[in-house]
Amino acid sequence: MSDIEDGPVRRERRLLADALAEAGPDAATLCSGWTARDLAAHLIVREGRPDAAPGILLRPLAFYTERVRRRTARGVPFDRLVERFRQGPPKFSPYALPGVDKNANGVEFFVHHEDVRRARPDWEPREISPELEELLWRRIKIARFVLRKVHVRVTLVQPDGRGLRVSGRGREAVRVHGPVGELVLWALGRRDVADVRLIGATNAVKTLTETGWSL
Repeated sequence: MSDIEDGPVRRERRLLADALAEAGPDAATLCSGWTARDLAAHLIVREGRPDAAPGILLRPLAFYTERVRRRTARGVPFDRLVERFRQGPPKFSPYALPGVDKNANGVEFFVHHEDVRRARPDWEPREISPELEELLWRRIKIARFVLRKVHVRVTLVQPDGRGLRVSGRGREAVRVHGPVGELVLWALGRRDVADVRLIGATNAVKTLTETGWSL
């Protein structure tokens, strides 16, 4: 199947699987405290364990999700984890339903691909396709959830001038400029490695940079 036929999300799945395999199970990632093995187990649990997946977002259920993830990381060989992820979700998974993969996995796979790539000291920026850029921009509204407690009005601005307000709290405002992929990484907490420019009053920028968030 060609890259055009299977689309940007499936391409990103393959690239993420390749990056995990190349890095090896004990490689560091940008996910705090997680190795590549931990991240691969997370991806498998997310798509293949509907009973455990809610804890990824719902804090009261997180203990169960983490227990399942750790058991998966210990009990399944790393190369098998990577290959299971590469093959896609099992037929019983909600992620196997038509359209769900494209709508739910584009940001997930892109960010975790960069979590693996940018944890390496020799990483370099990569070009992403216009199709993936457009998909990421459509899904970047997730930043409104991530930044919901930030007390600064934040607008993400891409190079063509299109902008999106993702935080409406506070009187001070900051505009965050950068390519779409970098904006996604910044908004989802990978601020140390995201190539963006923050434009706004000094106090507003200071408040924003001193506020912690992640997803």
